[in-house]
Amino acid sequence: MTIMLDSCRRFAVLYAVIAYVLLACLQVPHVSAETASGERDALRPTEDFTKAEPGERLSGGAATSLHAPGEDSFSHASANLSFEQEMLFKVGNGFFKRIWVTSPASTKAADGLGPLYNARSCQRCHLKDGRGHPPKNEKDSRVSMFLRLSIPPQTEAQKKAIADGKMDVVPEPTYGGQFQDHAIKGLKPEGRMAISYTEKTITLSDSTDVSLRVPTYAAEDLNYGPLHKEALLSPRVAPQMIGLGLLQAIPEELIRAAADPEDKDGDGISGRSRDVWSKEHERIMLGRFGWKAGNPTVRQQSDGAFAGDIGISTPLNPFPSGDCTAAQKACLEAPHGNSPEHDNLEASEKVMQMVAFYSQNLAVPARRSVNDATVLKGKEIFYASGCTSCHTPKYRTGQDPEQPHLSNQLIWPYTDMLLHDMGEGLADGRPEGTATGREWRTAPLWGIGLTETVNGHTFFLHDGRARNLLEAILWHGGEAEAAKQAVVALEKGDRDALLAFLNSL
Repeated sequence: MTIMLDSCRRFAVLYAVIAYVLLACLQVPHVSAETASGERDALRPTEDFTKAEPGERLSGGAATSLHAPGEDSFSHASANLSFEQEMLFKVGNGFFKRIWVTSPASTKAADGLGPLYNARSCQRCHLKDGRGHPPKNEKDSRVSMFLRLSIPPQTEAQKKAIADGKMDVVPEPTYGGQFQDHAIKGLKPEGRMAISYTEKTITLSDSTDVSLRVPTYAAEDLNYGPLHKEALLSPRVAPQMIGLGLLQAIPEELIRAAADPEDKDGDGISGRSRDVWSKEHERIMLGRFGWKAGNPTVRQQSDGAFAGDIGISTPLNPFPSGDCTAAQKACLEAPHGNSPEHDNLEASEKVMQMVAFYSQNLAVPARRSVNDATVLKGKEIFYASGCTSCHTPKYRTGQDPEQPHLSNQLIWPYTDMLLHDMGEGLADGRPEGTATGREWRTAPLWGIGLTETVNGHTFFLHDGRARNLLEAILWHGGEAEAAKQAVVALEKGDRDALLAFLNSL
């Protein structure tokens, strides 16, 4: 029996290796001039809205999840993973869901929480791997939303580091870069995020009134002294996690080629790429992730979340005290979970590799109703209104030697990955690196129509102020003002068709 099992294992490993090599070979074809020309045609915006485009239903290419829509729609693995990769994905999922505890603890592999923190696990913020939301009332949890903190650069050295992409912000001296409303036993949290809303009305061309809620944010019940007189606050809700590995696989040159910071073509759209420092590769790279494109890779984004949100030390952020500052002495002196068996960290290199792999391979769900007449009409309106100037429909991913299953895929994320001035209404007034206080990275739209199915709400934008997709559109300004006004001018039937298209994504 033992011999038979060993033979089966060897056969399984050999089969997996052969399949892996075959997959890699299939996805690295020779590209002729004719093929390259055809590829350009495939990526050109369509002019035919009578039927779905080839491959349009598979938003993530061969990695698309074909599971029926449901509350787990954002939690499925890339459909083209090998057996071994599926196992790695599941282990990474376990670490993503892990509830961290205070040190010292008997569970040595899961201690080191805080000392100050916003959540005890990744899953607490990204519930079902989906979108966070602002609290619905004073009793509702704030766990999937927090405040970023900083002050303007105070020295020429700080200004240069920010201009060079090597520094994002100057943390607020007492409270650091993130306002944390939880603490381990014996310490006080930093305080409480307060939110209040007023309403303003926009009247559409058919006399429909739409009320938009205007938020105001504050840090209250401060336990470590007053904020710096120039403190800058910016709210963030946790975004959905799907398709991150595919976004990372988009060739950098395609993203940069679409940038037009001086608006030389005169179309009113002046997207900018953002250069950021890669802790992982120790060089300047293109920023791709985060609300202001502040991280170049999924791995760096993951490490930063472990450190800032949970207070866990990682290879890229080896600080067991998390975001604690010199003004928080008790926090700096609190017990931590760094241990030799975990690379003298709380989350080791192996743990973070598995978390990053999991995050890269959360599959994009397949589109619904792609050939529905109303959806196709809404798609045409989306294009005609100018929305595709920023929400670029499709890309072909490049070659990723570490994850060949994500290579050479035709994907439909509806983002250009660039920074755009979104107007005063959405401005947070808090620059981050070279991104101004009015600029935001174009959010991918794939999966947006399943938000309510997965997360039970329809709160959108960086702070969840929009209560539905129409409100989110009406908050657009700046470079998107013309597209918004085109939507304002729509008749109800056309507006409903546009929303039907967005909900099909």
